[in-house]
Order: sequence, then structure tokens, then C-alpha cells
Amino acid sequence: MSASSTDNDGQGMIVNPKPTADNQDWDGDEADRADRLRFEEEQAMIREQSEARAAKAAEEAAKKASA
Repeated sequence: MSASSTDNDGQGMIVNPKPTADNQDWDGDEADRADRLRFEEEQAMIREQSEARAAKAAEEAAKKASA
């Protein structure tokens, strides 16, 4: 059994075991809401860290200015 380049052995084919109607991602489902919430929490954490860094830099600059 030799394989030639013209044989269709299934390599590279996309296989979807579910019919399209059962496999749709509906907007506004629970996973979308969870993703949005997680994103908002991450953005808030990043904002807090940025503000803390800015406050620390301002404090150090004030110390240097007064010294």
C-alpha cells in the first residue's frame, strides 16, 4: 500500500462532528458574558496597577525635589 501525492488520506481536512445547526455560537450566551466580565476585571486590574505605579513615581519625584 503505497501513498502517492494524489491519494486523499484525510490529511488537512476539516472535520466537524456536529451538524452546523447544532454547532452555532449564539451572541449573548453565558460564555460570552463570562468572557466580557473576565475582560472587564482584567482591565480594572491593569488600571489599578498603572495608577499605583504612577503614584509611586510621583512620590519618588516629590522626594527627589524636596531633597
